[in-house]
This record gives sequence, C-alpha cells and structure tokens, in this order.
Amino acid sequence: MRRFARTLAAVALATTVVAGTAGWASGTTQRAVTGPPPGSASWRADGVLGRELPDPGSATPSQVALFFRALSGTEQETLLQRHPSVVGNLDGAPLELRYRANARALHASHEPRFRSLAAPGRQILAFDPRGRGQVAEVFGDLRSARHVSVVVPGSDIDAGTFDRRRDVYGTPAGMARSLYAETGAGNAVIAWAGYTTPVGLGLDAATGGLAEAGAERLARLTAGLAADGLPAPAVFCHSYGSVVCGLAASGLGATDLVVLGSPGMRADDVAGLHTGARVWAAKDDTDWIDDVPHVEVAGLGHGPDPADEEFGARRVPAEDAEGHTGYFAPGTDSLRAFAAIAEGGSR
Repeated sequence: MRRFARTLAAVALATTVVAGTAGWASGTTQRAVTGPPPGSASWRADGVLGRELPDPGSATPSQVALFFRALSGTEQETLLQRHPSVVGNLDGAPLELRYRANARALHASHEPRFRSLAAPGRQILAFDPRGRGQVAEVFGDLRSARHVSVVVPGSDIDAGTFDRRRDVYGTPAGMARSLYAETGAGNAVIAWAGYTTPVGLGLDAATGGLAEAGAERLARLTAGLAADGLPAPAVFCHSYGSVVCGLAASGLGATDLVVLGSPGMRADDVAGLHTGARVWAAKDDTDWIDDVPHVEVAGLGHGPDPADEEFGARRVPAEDAEGHTGYFAPGTDSLRAFAAIAEGGSR
C-alpha cells in the first residue's frame, strides 16, 4: 500500500513537471563538465619527451600509470611544470605528482573561491576550475593506507561549497574529515566532488543526467586508485551522490557501498546494482528525503528507497543523526558504523 501510494505521488510529480507548473522549479539547470582536463590539447601536442603522451581523453588509468612508471623523476617533473592542470587530474598518475600539480594550478589561479584550497598542507587530488569547479581532497596518508574510503556528495556542492563553514557535515570535506577522525591509523579518506551536481530541487535533481556523467568520472577515480596500487575503497554516497554511486556500482571495484539520505539508486534492489560490494543504507527518521517519492516514472525519480527492507541493503543505525546532513556528525551512531565499515568491519 505504501509503495502504491508513492507511485501515485510520483505520477503526480511527473505530470506536474512535464506540464511545466511549479513542482520542481526551484533549481537551476546545469550542464555537466565532462571530457579530459583543461590543457589537454597542449599536452597532446607536446613533444618535449620525444615520445607520445597518453591521451587524457582515451587512455585508461592503467595505461597512464604504466606511462608514468617508465619516466624518470626529471621527466615527470618536466610534465608537471608544463602541464599542471593535466597531471593533477589524470587518473593513474602518481599521487604525489598530482598533489604538487594541483597546488601549482591553484596558486596560479586568481579566483577568490579557490583561495582556501591552496592553503599549505592540503592534499588536492583533483582540481578542475571549469564550470562551478570540481575538487577532490585526501585526508590521511593515501600511499600507506590499509583502508581507503571515498565520500561522494549530493546537490549544491562545487569548488565554492566544498568545505563551507555552514552545514559542515553536508559538505564533502566535512564528511571526509569527520570519517577520517573517527577511524584509526592506517586509514585515508578522499572527499570527491568530481562531478557537476544539481543546484536546488529542479529537474536535474529529479533526473539522472548529471548522475550518469558523474558515474563515469567516479569509476575512473577508483580505477586510478587501483592502477596506483592502492586498496579497493569503501564508497560513501550522500543524497544525489547515491544516484551517482548506483549507476557506477558495477564498475567501482569497491569493498562496500554505503548510501545515506538516498533518493534512490536507479536500481530496483541490491541485485540490480550488479556489484560484489556489500551494500549499506542509512536514513534518519527526521530526514526530509523520506518525503520524496522513491519511484521512477517517465525518467523522473530514482527508484526504490535503499533503506527499505525489500531493497536488500544492510541497515546502518542512524537514530541520532539529525536531518538530511547529520549522518557524519561526531558522536552519532551512524558515524561510528561508517568508521567500522571503513575499517573493514561490521560483517
């Protein structure tokens, strides 16, 4: 009966949107940033090493990793100095080189919204200034970590809101920093805002276009980690980020897939994700996401609620998380459970 009622609600929602009435009208339509990193044309044309450089648009992370392993330190440094925007965003390139390349690119930028990202000591794994800006940051020593986690955020996140001071645990940096603090030694966490997120509650949030583009980029990230010899990650997906993770699930090579405050994963159940990862779901009773119809009709909506028992995910306790962005707040049962998952426990 509950699912039938939600189906009727979703049909009403679809009718409202298609008819062009108010419905989901409080958002701004976004165009996904896709393709190779900025500066790729100059990279492709550069013959400084006397050999062809891997094409950022078509080379796999494994191919990129093999290329860099064959270079001397001097050759790697040459590429960093000449093409920081490419090196810094090239999945499969050495971590340390990417950190330095992105620091260089950030210092060369004069935009105020990027100023905090250039602070000394920050380990920026990716930085793309196009559009609203995309960023990935590492907390901990990723090179020596025994366990790696990736945090994928939802709507209204970009380079300017990546580590905003308000609503801290709704930001990728805040969620990742909190998870890293809760886990023990030997863990590292990546805050990944590497896709164009929806803004507000417009059509972008109700449909899967931006998620599809993000899923491809997320899969490249995890393939790059594997190519660099790092452990398979546990991936934590918040809100619209869980739509991204659902579409990417079969190609992530993750140990665990954890969704929180999810509007749906574009799958009917765990089997529909086609992943060998353990799948977990958390939803607090005070989270407004529970009022969103968890169905998909005419391309609107994202399917069943992963926190419903029939979906088949393992349930993460979240009784003391508050609202839609309280899951990573210190002292919550959800954060303690996330830390146990990140460390390979809670079996």
